[in-house]
Formats: sequence, structure tokens, C-alpha cells
Amino acid sequence: MLVGQGLYKSKGSKFLSFAEEISNEDDAKELIAKYKKKYHDARHVCYAYRLGENLWRTKDDGEPHGTAGLPILRAIDGAKKDNILVVVVRYFGGTLLGTGGLMVAYREAAKEALGQ
Repeated sequence: MLVGQGLYKSKGSKFLSFAEEISNEDDAKELIAKYKKKYHDARHVCYAYRLGENLWRTKDDGEPHGTAGLPILRAIDGAKKDNILVVVVRYFGGTLLGTGGLMVAYREAAKEALGQ
């Protein structure tokens, strides 16, 4: 179930974000596939999810390692959310953001979807 969405823009790139409640990893995989299909024209479809204290996954989907999935997971943890998936879809705007810029963009997009 969709619980929130957001939009973050930086140097021409658009980051669309979606937070979804999930009950298990199968729910997460199904929703991720849905977003990848719906936004097939996007450059990156990155995500993180948390199910309980010890089960979490992240995916940078072609972005430099640690610049997308981990900032999304940190936003989830900062919001003290559980059983949640956050997907951030990036449409590249032509200007490289650098690793720091990417981390900020993915974190802020995730926070928007989480209502922070």
C-alpha cells in the first residue's frame, strides 16, 4: 500500500520517490518489479527496504556504490519505519551530481516519500 510519495530536483535531474508498506520480501520484489516496469525509461530505479531489525536490502541500480540505496535506508531508519520499501526513480538531467550530491538527492527524495 502506497503511504507516501515525493519529488526532489537537483541540477536538472528528477528523483521521484515512493514509500510502500510491505509484509515480506516477496511483497518488496513484486513492487520493485512494478516500478521498474512503470518507469522503464528512467536511468536508475534505486531502493531500500526494512523488514524488522535484522532484515534489510538496498540497491544502487548503476549509481556509484553506496550513493543511493544506503542513503534511502538511512532515511527509513531516521523515520523509525519498519515493514517499508522506498523506491527512488532518477531521470538524469545531464549534469553529474558527484557522490555527495547523489547521496543528498536520494536521502532527500526518500525523506519526502516518508513524510519527513
